[in-house]
Amino acid sequence: MRPVRPRSRAALVRAAALPLAVGCLALAVPAASADSGHSASRQTLAGLTPHWAKGSADRGALSAGKQLTVRVYLAGRDAAGLARYATQVSDPSSPSYGKYLTARQTQERFGADARQISEITSWLHGAGLKVTEQNQNYLTVSGRASAVERAFSTKLHNYARSGHTYHAPLSAPSVPASLHGAVLTVTGLDNAPHKARHDETLPPPDAVFRNAGPFSTYFGSKTNKKLPSAFGSKAPYAVKGYTGKQLRAAYGAGKETGKGVTVAITDAYASPTIAADASQYAKRNGDQKYRKGQLTQVLPTDYNSTEECGASGWYGEETLDVEAVHAVAPDANIVYAGAASCYDDDLLDSLNKVVDGRLADIVSNSWGDLESNETTASAAAYDQVFQRGAVEGIGFYFSSGDNGDNVASSGTKQVDMPTNSAWVTAVGGTSLAVGKGDKYQWETGWGTQNAPLAADGDSWTGFPGAYTSGAGGGTSKLIAQPFYQRGVVPGKLAKAGGEKAMRTVPDIAAVADPNTGFLVGQTQTFPDGSLQYSEYRIGGTSLAAPVVAGVQALAQQAQHGVPIGFANPAIYDRYGTSAYHDVTDSPLGQGKGLAVVRTDYINSYDDSDGTRTTLRVLGKDASLKAVPGYDDVTGVGTPAGGYLKSFRRR
Repeated sequence: MRPVRPRSRAALVRAAALPLAVGCLALAVPAASADSGHSASRQTLAGLTPHWAKGSADRGALSAGKQLTVRVYLAGRDAAGLARYATQVSDPSSPSYGKYLTARQTQERFGADARQISEITSWLHGAGLKVTEQNQNYLTVSGRASAVERAFSTKLHNYARSGHTYHAPLSAPSVPASLHGAVLTVTGLDNAPHKARHDETLPPPDAVFRNAGPFSTYFGSKTNKKLPSAFGSKAPYAVKGYTGKQLRAAYGAGKETGKGVTVAITDAYASPTIAADASQYAKRNGDQKYRKGQLTQVLPTDYNSTEECGASGWYGEETLDVEAVHAVAPDANIVYAGAASCYDDDLLDSLNKVVDGRLADIVSNSWGDLESNETTASAAAYDQVFQRGAVEGIGFYFSSGDNGDNVASSGTKQVDMPTNSAWVTAVGGTSLAVGKGDKYQWETGWGTQNAPLAADGDSWTGFPGAYTSGAGGGTSKLIAQPFYQRGVVPGKLAKAGGEKAMRTVPDIAAVADPNTGFLVGQTQTFPDGSLQYSEYRIGGTSLAAPVVAGVQALAQQAQHGVPIGFANPAIYDRYGTSAYHDVTDSPLGQGKGLAVVRTDYINSYDDSDGTRTTLRVLGKDASLKAVPGYDDVTGVGTPAGGYLKSFRRR
């Protein structure tokens, strides 16, 4: 099986100078069209010819005998009805609000029936393809390229791309009209970027990273008066890393603990030390001890693409997500659904496991890719699982990304996917100041500029410094504005790309800046080859996503355990109220800049090679701005004390 495209960890940023490696389209209901090459009419699967499959890059026909594997996703009985009911059940103004279906009811009402599957199977067999895997969501089929071409009424050609050769459809694929729209989409007709390898073992943890210090114990508690000033005063040292107690206080947790709620986490692969690390971290940092069975894992039978995806780097992602959810919602159950790789098909499998088995109420996801890399096929498959989750009362939360407007990383101003989906809650990021006594002080939008200490120690070189990273956000080029954003998102944002209002992200936000980040504990590989537990400060919107997921677990408990489901309509329904901190980039007033001082090990783990000191300026996120009201860095804001109170009243 060849997954479609690798996804990166959208938001894992350690407190080093650089981040780790970078981790609603309508359903693709086929449109009827005549195919002159066949006597029977066909239905086109639009958007499955990739943008790079151009005539100038054409290198000729793919060998007819080449063996291929593709995945045929099932549209089910009523794709339009699924989308419609997902909206109704999520809209507080709808009579159907909160009237969720069970997983079985969802499948019986909207899933593919035996007749549809039989007809699709017969069509594939008739074309010369073999069904190698079947479940309620898709069929995996394999066969010669000539059989694939026959089945989908297209030709597959080789194309040059970035120094490599990949195959893709020469023209839009189609399926028989006699299937009556039963095929949602198909993945695997192009093989960019590469094919996965199976039955791989997971590598050991990544090399150790530790912070050097000095640290503040709370924001502003420690300052070095010998260092140069910034913005007219001495900037404090960065915190060692916030803990659960501080985050719960900042976001108004109160007495809620997430009891009776289950949060799922999806990432690729699985940390071999997660249980021990999570337990030790909780013990060392004052978090509640895990109950027996409180943390469980649902894992694939084997893994693939471990080198291509950087498997060991995902261990830190899982560790951060688990420890952050438990820190904010200590009584919530946590289910980790690991994917076999960082490719779409495998990540979709992990999401489908959660929905098919109704394994959780809330799903935190800290991965994604550029919107320009999204395919129509993957968008359709993702939206279908999000909609099925919505009708079951399951909400999906995705990190908005760590590269601001993405211009510096991609050359193009754009948002990430699946964060761009109208069916998920996009979580943006902030810099958070928690003061003495765990008192919330302020937040800015997360956006960092880096100015190193000059050699003579008398100034910050290039102050305020170069942009390094920041919360993802902006306006989608593909997804129309969903109903819940109307009247909230300013027109200059929604119509940033033209006359039509489009989906704008994020929806809500929480702490993400690694300079005001979370303390995490993980087993790492030390220079002598030993595996040891250690702790370090971390950030990124992959911190923000599990923090918001944890807050949502508290909110669900507050409304007597009734699932929140797809949360965006309810999130926007509370806009402009005491439910949120309205975050801006100038919380202390216009012209009053904010910064912290960082000291880091040059070799990332000890002072044997020395340290470097830098000033990190806060609230400078590329072209994105956190302003009063909705903005494309923090959405409607961050949860405040009134957020949980609003759920208690329902």
